Amino acid sequence: MTDDLAKAFGDMVRANRRKAGLTQAELALISGTGLRFIIDLEAGKASCRLGMALRVGKALGIEMTSASTNADLSEAP
Repeated sequence: MTDDLAKAFGDMVRANRRKAGLTQAELALISGTGLRFIIDLEAGKASCRLGMALRVGKALGIEMTSASTNADLSEAP
């Protein structure tokens, strides 16, 4: 499941980056990350740091919302 979420987020980042007309290097510069991080994030690498991934999303205007409730979280393994 984590791999699927990482892949979906990476796909969203890539689509939004392209829509914004940015290269991976430009996105790395404006988000304060490195080019290698952007490449890994867009590839869906699940071990990418969450804080940095959220910073990239914010730079692209991606808003994160929670669809989970506390009850949903208590049922998680």
